[in-house]
Amino acid sequence: RKIHKDFYSRTDFLALNVYVALCYYKLDYYDVSQEVLAVYLQSIPESTIALNLKACNHFRLYNGKAAECGSICFFLPQAELKNLIDISSCSFEFAKELIRHNLVVFRGGEGALQVLPPLIDVISEARLNLVIYYLRQDDVQEAYTLIKDLEPTTPQEYILKGVVNAALGQEIGSRDHLKIAQQFFQLVGGSASECDTIPGRQCMASCFFLLRQFEDVLIYLNSVKSYFYTEDTFNFNYAQAKAALGNYKEAEEIFLLIQGEKMKTDYVYLSWLTRCYIMNQKGRLAWELYLKMGASPDSFSLLQLIANDCYKMGQFYWAAKAFDTLEKLDPDSNYWEGKRGACVGIFQLILAGREPKETLKEVLPLLRSTQNTQVEYIIRALRKWAKDNRVPLT
Repeated sequence: RKIHKDFYSRTDFLALNVYVALCYYKLDYYDVSQEVLAVYLQSIPESTIALNLKACNHFRLYNGKAAECGSICFFLPQAELKNLIDISSCSFEFAKELIRHNLVVFRGGEGALQVLPPLIDVISEARLNLVIYYLRQDDVQEAYTLIKDLEPTTPQEYILKGVVNAALGQEIGSRDHLKIAQQFFQLVGGSASECDTIPGRQCMASCFFLLRQFEDVLIYLNSVKSYFYTEDTFNFNYAQAKAALGNYKEAEEIFLLIQGEKMKTDYVYLSWLTRCYIMNQKGRLAWELYLKMGASPDSFSLLQLIANDCYKMGQFYWAAKAFDTLEKLDPDSNYWEGKRGACVGIFQLILAGREPKETLKEVLPLLRSTQNTQVEYIIRALRKWAKDNRVPLT
């Protein structure tokens, strides 16, 4: 069946175009929505609602970051915002509130705390956008306080409530919040209306990520990766899933695609990239990541990771340096045993021809920094071999 095109162009049915356009928008047919809406705007170009819908379509069609916030529609490109502001007929209060709301979101949250709270009971999306603002400010507790009593009715509300619970669960180590998040993601991703959409597949990936079923995570992420090649958040999760399954080469490549400085200084990012470097036999790069961190609790944890993973992967030189630094930071620990094993491992690699003989002269200072009765015995053995094989140690 087909409705004749003249049905939409009749003047007595003109407003129907807006409702039909909105239906197409809800179905994600943004280009079709634009075509239908254009008929109405030709006759009534100052319509606030129509211009807002037009702006939403533009945002969906031309801005790939829209997926980051689901299908919350109150995002306006600058040109469309200017049209709304300039129209004199927009004097009724809702239009003013709508424009104020849109300006906050368009400007990346600027003025959110002043504008959005009074609009929570006026524009339903105001609450959701304020939650998003808090999440972007890393104020997870405030985001949770704002959304905890919201009974979700749309996929976007379920997704956002799932994201908040996942963030809070990870921040405070709460299995209950993580379980709630997993259930919300599964509910959306498994629904008939969302299972084949990009947000739906992202939800299923998030669900399996929380369940630590990384093979299933990759099934869903692989199906949408062409849409998010340059998206830092997507690549962060994608690389973690690859690394969790032992595909360290691809994981390293994906981690290095990430550009945002905030994410690149996150310990989770640094620790995973460090592990990828080590598993890909790039211990020097792992050590350089540690040196860039400076002194902090996270740097101590990264040092432990380097020491143990390098030892496990036979990269004994970097393991020895890491254990040596750990021993200096915590002299009363048993890091000496790790350093001793790593130094002996370096010697074994030299004997096997897999490490330059010259490395031996770097091992001796590491050993001398330890006050242990075993040190002199090991040093004497190394010196004797060096003398017999004419290896200079100075």
